[in-house]
Amino acid sequence: MPSPTLNTILERHTPRLMSLPGVVGTAEGQCAGKPCILVLVEQLTLGLRQAIPPELEGIPVEIRGTGRIEAGC
Repeated sequence: MPSPTLNTILERHTPRLMSLPGVVGTAEGQCAGKPCILVLVEQLTLGLRQAIPPELEGIPVEIRGTGRIEAGC
């Protein structure tokens, strides 16, 4: 059975991650030259560090404080 793709893993976990207060987005990224999952947060807090796992299904997770993200026109 083939391993799930990064996109599939991201799709599977995004709803739960987005339900956390302060999370403003998720994305595929590169961390230390390897694929990773980015969790974008309005402000990095201890609570978010504790709630967001360091990896999902074997894929590293990086939390990035981005501030508030608003859709442009």
